[in-house]
Amino acid sequence: MRRPGENLKINGQRLWDSLIEMSRIGPGIAGGNNRQTLTDADAQGRTLFQNWCNDAGLTMGVDQMGNMFARREGTDPDALPVYIGSHLDTQPTGGKYDGVLGVLAGLELIRTLNDMSIKTKHPVIVANFTNEEGTRFAPAMLASGVFAGIHTQDWAYAKTDAEGLTFGDELQRIGWRGDEQTGARKMRAFFELHIEQGPILEAENKIIGVVTHGQGLSWTQITITGRESHTGSTPMPMRRNAGLGMARVLELVDNVAWGHKPHAVGAAGHIDVFPNSRNVIPGKVVFTVDLRSPSLVVIEDMEQQVRTGAQKICDDMGLQIEFEKVGGFDPVTFDLDCVNAVRAAAERLGHSHMDLISGAGHDACWINRVAPTAMIMCPCVDGLSHNEAEEISPEWAAAGADVLLHAVLEVAEIQDEGNL
Repeated sequence: MRRPGENLKINGQRLWDSLIEMSRIGPGIAGGNNRQTLTDADAQGRTLFQNWCNDAGLTMGVDQMGNMFARREGTDPDALPVYIGSHLDTQPTGGKYDGVLGVLAGLELIRTLNDMSIKTKHPVIVANFTNEEGTRFAPAMLASGVFAGIHTQDWAYAKTDAEGLTFGDELQRIGWRGDEQTGARKMRAFFELHIEQGPILEAENKIIGVVTHGQGLSWTQITITGRESHTGSTPMPMRRNAGLGMARVLELVDNVAWGHKPHAVGAAGHIDVFPNSRNVIPGKVVFTVDLRSPSLVVIEDMEQQVRTGAQKICDDMGLQIEFEKVGGFDPVTFDLDCVNAVRAAAERLGHSHMDLISGAGHDACWINRVAPTAMIMCPCVDGLSHNEAEEISPEWAAAGADVLLHAVLEVAEIQDEGNL
């Protein structure tokens, strides 16, 4: 097996320029991006990406979920392609690199192969998956989930946004509904480069995260019902305070997560309080408990502890409680050969690296169901992401893209070294 020499690297400045140019589409209000899926800004970002792919000599395929696949031919057109990519959509107050780095690093990889006249046996395809963020149309990783057979396409098409617009209609409206059957493609492997979205790499002074696992996730919506009453005139012993019940349940969630350290986490991000008035004791609260771990056994144990403990808390307080499982996915173990290719690439290039468990969901987590998959991560400043202040350095971006290049070439099999 031929491996590229350590001097083979992408054009870091060209990659950075592409990231900045893409960030001009769907600008946020504080330096980031608001390029939510299936908006006009999303359509513009897709068009720019397609134009760049055309300039690189790639052929574009689009499936019925709007997933984009830009193909560079291999010497064996019948060989299974190696896929690379991520997503171009953002949060409403998103950063410039979350997802986008993985797509544009894939494009830069192709540009580098073209510059060096390097041929591979297997075709190489750069993917942009639709609606990874799941902000406008829940759930997250929607189109890669359809691709992997997790969701049905009709179910995805029927998902609505806050204004009642459907995914299917909006995909058609922006002109990016393709004819290709979703999930019909077969892959030799899939690699996704992503910013860490956490603080570990920067804290450990490492440039590359070799992602071995993805955390599983459990979302349980909890509704606690008490009785609305005046905050000033209701005696303490006569209160049925749903807000206080929620506070005690949230403390329970925190304790349960700490009890399964070091990798388990738990919190509630979505919270609604009713009637949410300054002088009314809450009569109802609805919140979603988010539990995560790389172990399914741990997730199931945390779920049970939270349900049992929360029920007792509410029984003791005279409150009613309801549980509804509203989302989740099992932990992911990425393909050992692909992971080893990433680790070997980092070592060959001399980059400091460490194994990581991804705490967030990514398209790679679903694609791992249907193809050998691995992820590469680079640091982000202070671990900040899903925020317009999200930041990475050009050096981090280039290092991640270089590792991606070397790992992909190992799997795609160099046939003609060109100017290597």
